[in-house]
Amino acid sequence: MKLKDLAGILPVEGTASFDTEVTGISSDSRQVGPGVVFFALAGTKTDGAAYAADAAKRGAAAIVAGKGSAVAGLPLPVFAVEDPRLALALSAARYFGRQPQTMVAVTGTSGKTSVAAFTRQIWEQSGFAAASIGTTGVVAPSRNEYGSLTTPDPVDLHRLLRELADAGVTHASMEASSHGLDQRRLDGVKLSAGGFTNLGRDHMDYHPTVEHYHRAKLRLFDALLPKGAPAVIFADDPWSEPTIQAARAAGLDVLTVGRHGEFLTLKRVEHERHRQRAEVEVDGVLHEVDLPLAGDFQIANALVSAGLAISTGTPAAKALMALEKLKGAPGRLDLVGTTANGAPVYVDYAHKPDALENVLASVRPFTTGRVIVVFGCGGDRDRGKRPIMGEIATRLADVVIVTDDNPRSEVPETIRAAILAAAPGAIEIGDRRKAIHEAVAMLHAGDTLIVAGKGHEEGQTIGAETLHFSDHEEVRAALQEHAA
Repeated sequence: MKLKDLAGILPVEGTASFDTEVTGISSDSRQVGPGVVFFALAGTKTDGAAYAADAAKRGAAAIVAGKGSAVAGLPLPVFAVEDPRLALALSAARYFGRQPQTMVAVTGTSGKTSVAAFTRQIWEQSGFAAASIGTTGVVAPSRNEYGSLTTPDPVDLHRLLRELADAGVTHASMEASSHGLDQRRLDGVKLSAGGFTNLGRDHMDYHPTVEHYHRAKLRLFDALLPKGAPAVIFADDPWSEPTIQAARAAGLDVLTVGRHGEFLTLKRVEHERHRQRAEVEVDGVLHEVDLPLAGDFQIANALVSAGLAISTGTPAAKALMALEKLKGAPGRLDLVGTTANGAPVYVDYAHKPDALENVLASVRPFTTGRVIVVFGCGGDRDRGKRPIMGEIATRLADVVIVTDDNPRSEVPETIRAAILAAAPGAIEIGDRRKAIHEAVAMLHAGDTLIVAGKGHEEGQTIGAETLHFSDHEEVRAALQEHAA
């Protein structure tokens, strides 16, 4: 690729560097080599303009910076653009080129990981080479890699999409986080459809208001999806209607799902311990579905996934039939084991108020004894959600154990105190390993234990250090210990 191939994204026309060879795209000066175009992005802690000189020394072909930035006096072309993040994403898309033919993205507060995974599984059962990208990593026919970001940065994302396309993947589903949408990480992805699950309190350390948070989510519908594309929206959430209105205003084909859905209408559901029996109406035809997953929220996730698959070409009957073989995403109401007296222990990723409320409510129908929950809140994140989660846990669980969950640079006792202030009667056990073991030890027949917050994660961040820690491993160890 030559610099001229980025015309229309960068103001390269008429420059002396028009025919310069481009060997890569990067926003990290440490990864710059000869021929790489360096994008100087302004962040919350550092400004990429400060690293422009370093990129130049490493042989950068050009520097791209925001208009009015401090980049000047360098012996190479410097292009000023209105939105460097957008320019980075579009340049990465053009540089890497190929993507799977059918791409869908799902946004919302909870359920994104499950919807992305379920959509991939429906496609797989329909005979397509499919992949999913999100919080738990990348899953594809010959690939299963753990990840850490819900939405990868544009360069990594478009490199990945090229690799998937080259490997024969034709269908891919991905999560669209508010950060990723706001920071233009998905721009340049050629989307066929988009989905919305729900909206609750999250990322209030980044978004000043819930309305701002919702506005970031809406970029999927009014900025990234082409006009006329399907927008599959869960209809039973308080934020469903404003999302529907925004999608319609953007000229999208709005397809609602759920109890109030018109595209896929949930007519009836019977909850059982490890599965749910549902009746779903599509085009006047009633389909009976046995979903092998517990929790009302999983019905919602499954319907959004089916809607995305159907709207991108999968026959409705085949998509709904595929729901009966779904496997839950790692760490999403994940049954790790049971005690000798039959009490189940689940690990769940719930680390925000709505998610915690959903998971606790989902196990109540099949719990004849007590619901016990172990959870904490992360440090250096939204402080306002701590008492909210304490209140939810106390209201919906019979026994609440407050522990640590990635305290990061904060004093763990301070985080726990904020939760406990709204959780009268809760037990405080700061050591997460001890908290899990004591919770398992107190289980009686009929009880259900939820260990919430970390889900699939395999680390506990204390200060600047991340130590190996897995809720799954600790639950299994505790169950084995008390089985002896």
